Amino acid sequence: MREFASNPKPKNKKKSKVSIAQAFKTIIWPRRNLVFIGLLLIVLSRLASLVLPMASKYLIDDVIAKKDYEMLKILLICVASAILVQAVTSFLLTRILSVQAQFLISELRAQVQKKVLSLPISFFDNTKSGALVSRIMSDVEGVRNLIGTGLVQLVGGTITAIISLVLLIRISPSMTLFVLVPVTIFGFVALKAFKYIRPIFRKRGVINAEVKGRLTETLAGVRVIKGFNAEEQENKSFEEGVDRLFQNVKKSLTATAIMTSSSTFLLGIASTGIMGIGGYKIMIEELTIGEFLSFTLLLGFMIAPIVQMSNIGSQLTEALAGLDRTEELMNMTPEEEIENRTIVLDTIKGDIIFDDVSFSYEEGKEVLHNISFTASSGSVTALVGSSGSGKSTIAGLSATFLNPKSGRITIDDHDISSVKLNSYRRHLGVVLQDEFLFEGSIRQNILFPRPDATEEQIQQAVKAAYVNEFTDRFDDGLDTLIGERGVKLSGGQRQRIAIARAILADPKIIILDEATSNLDTESEALIQKSLNELMKGRTTFVIAHRLSTIKKADQILVIESGKIAERGSHDELIASEGRYFDLYTYQARI
Repeated sequence: MREFASNPKPKNKKKSKVSIAQAFKTIIWPRRNLVFIGLLLIVLSRLASLVLPMASKYLIDDVIAKKDYEMLKILLICVASAILVQAVTSFLLTRILSVQAQFLISELRAQVQKKVLSLPISFFDNTKSGALVSRIMSDVEGVRNLIGTGLVQLVGGTITAIISLVLLIRISPSMTLFVLVPVTIFGFVALKAFKYIRPIFRKRGVINAEVKGRLTETLAGVRVIKGFNAEEQENKSFEEGVDRLFQNVKKSLTATAIMTSSSTFLLGIASTGIMGIGGYKIMIEELTIGEFLSFTLLLGFMIAPIVQMSNIGSQLTEALAGLDRTEELMNMTPEEEIENRTIVLDTIKGDIIFDDVSFSYEEGKEVLHNISFTASSGSVTALVGSSGSGKSTIAGLSATFLNPKSGRITIDDHDISSVKLNSYRRHLGVVLQDEFLFEGSIRQNILFPRPDATEEQIQQAVKAAYVNEFTDRFDDGLDTLIGERGVKLSGGQRQRIAIARAILADPKIIILDEATSNLDTESEALIQKSLNELMKGRTTFVIAHRLSTIKKADQILVIESGKIAERGSHDELIASEGRYFDLYTYQARI
């Protein structure tokens, strides 16, 4: 689980299966005071609900038979009071436990999201964003049945059933014994069904995440879909996913239907038998009409919680299945803990050394082979080469997004694998080729690395990146809304905002991954001026697409097939007439 460096996907510990005991310890016990209040309220409610069936016996056998008007008033007051207690306790249960359950859901979502953001880049490279959204938002919802009214009703129902059973035995042991046979059979069927349902609910979470992940991709890539007239195949793909979800739901509904129908059948037999036995006992005067009515009502109070427990049991099973998936995610090792990272960098000079570094995304398939070079503080190192040669991998290693398989990388003579990531990355600035902008305004995106920056600092970054060259034409200026991922802006405009963001961050180490590739010639010239200022005194890695932009780099590394084929300054490499010379002269002719 701790070897993220060479594995594209984090290994989690043993597949999690959350037990009732675990859920009780981690979720219920810390909130025991609220749960205890809930149990107290549910017991009061259930005891109050038993007043009516008990009162019916006295109503038939004593009040009506003896025409006792005084006792009738007392009986009505008792029943009315019991109904009031039920209403009040029902309100308080919802107000206390349901609200707490929703608060718990929000807490868990925040914890899962925090955990997800702590995982390494390799995890995100192999997991759909829509699937993660589903795991953060949907998987934890079931806990409302653990801390909410579900679990309390399960316990309360059990208490009601036990009290009703005791009262039923007092009225007629023989009829009670007859009832217990089908109830026991139903309990056995329900337990088997719950064992069958839990894996289905767990699988449903997986399918849900996959379907949402695909849907998120579809919506994000709608321009590509429409551009290639591919709506039909996307519709088909989504329909297949929805059908898989339907088949899963159908399985759980079948199991639930078996429980419901078996309860209806078995408990119907019990009711029929009680009708016959009770009628016979009344005729031979072993049972009064009041006792029979009271027994019938109490029987309902015993059976109703049992039937209700089957529904609540399904909910609890679904909750535990969701917690299984959540626990699986929470057990993954954060990137900060992948190695023994103990060194904190308060300040840095910016000397970075690659010493015999190799890297592979998959076991046995190295993409970098024994890379060694020094990027001195304040220097500019340009990485050039054909697509897939390993340039971005070197940049990813420099940014600590990846960890070397062998060799070491140092920052100011500290092994970067021993440095706390947040202490290193606070000195890091990144501008990517396909730069990501957040939905909101231009100002909010520039402020992203330093939300507390002053207006003067913002304006300096805006002017340095020539963002004002186009925002001055917008009615709302820097407060212009740019849409999701900045879709309302051109590629060059998005790139300039990204560069302004990096300028505002004022990093000591900068990684520019083809940062000018999306710019037109005029914009590129403007940006190149601002980048030259930005790079002064900072250790810079430039992945260059246009070789004309790196003439002034301190060193140029030509990467081919994961190795450094050539190195030197622009003039030195041109003079050697090697691979760099070929690339440069080819571009110059275009």
